[in-house]
Amino acid sequence: MSVSRGVAVWGSVVLAGLVLAGCGTRLTGAPVEDRGTSAGRAAGTGVVVAAPEKVLPGAENAGKPGYYTVKPGDTLIRIGLETGQSWKDVARWNSLENANLIEVGQVLRVVPPSTVAAAAAVPDASGVVTRPVTASAVSPQTQTQAGAAKPAAVAAAAPAPAITPAPPAAAAADDDLGFIWPASGVLLAGFDEARNKGYDIAGKAGDPVLAAADGRVVYAGAGLRGYGNLIILKHNNTFLTAYAHNQTLLVKEDQSVRRGQKIAEMGSTDADRVKLHFEVRRQGKPVDPSRYLPSR
Repeated sequence: MSVSRGVAVWGSVVLAGLVLAGCGTRLTGAPVEDRGTSAGRAAGTGVVVAAPEKVLPGAENAGKPGYYTVKPGDTLIRIGLETGQSWKDVARWNSLENANLIEVGQVLRVVPPSTVAAAAAVPDASGVVTRPVTASAVSPQTQTQAGAAKPAAVAAAAPAPAITPAPPAAAAADDDLGFIWPASGVLLAGFDEARNKGYDIAGKAGDPVLAAADGRVVYAGAGLRGYGNLIILKHNNTFLTAYAHNQTLLVKEDQSVRRGQKIAEMGSTDADRVKLHFEVRRQGKPVDPSRYLPSR
């Protein structure tokens, strides 16, 4: 091989090495984009753009009276019990197509729409609720006169009607339901707000469980953990009663019942022994049944 040809071959080898080295450098320095993440890159900028956070239904009502923010572990049945409402009513007020699909952080209406509207009208110190006068509330004649000439003095407007609170007698009537004991057994455990939200009453499997007052069945099933076969009765806008651990349920949801009617048979579902767990809830809050049951 001549010297000139050897130099040419050697130069080709060196040039090829430089090209490969250059290609390797470009691949190593190329950015790697994870297309499986929720973030992306703005075109041509190299800036990572975070995906917008999901806005949960009803978030604008968080903290307002008449609304409830869903917590971990909540179900619609438990929310109904905690707020003194039927779970079906809560589902209807919030247009929930599937009552099993609620999300933590979602805000639900837990009082009737008319009640929420009334709560939004807050009276001033005099007890009078003031509302803005809309154009529809002014007659065409008044509008014409006002447009023709501005009066020298404005007559005092008639005071807006006040929201009259319910008289104490009505509130007392809500409390006077004539509750009776739902079972005849001895008391195993009394009310303790922290550990026992009602009464535990002893009995034998199959013993009758009675409705403590007239009401409507708003839940009958086993969908609330810790209660077993459960019945919840709504008596009025103030009171619910709950009957847990039953062996057999004898009523259905939306059924009206009378005080003393047999609604279930005592059992031990989701309990360590046969017993009836009985709760009285006032506006969703568990209260001591001794305040409402007759002494015995």
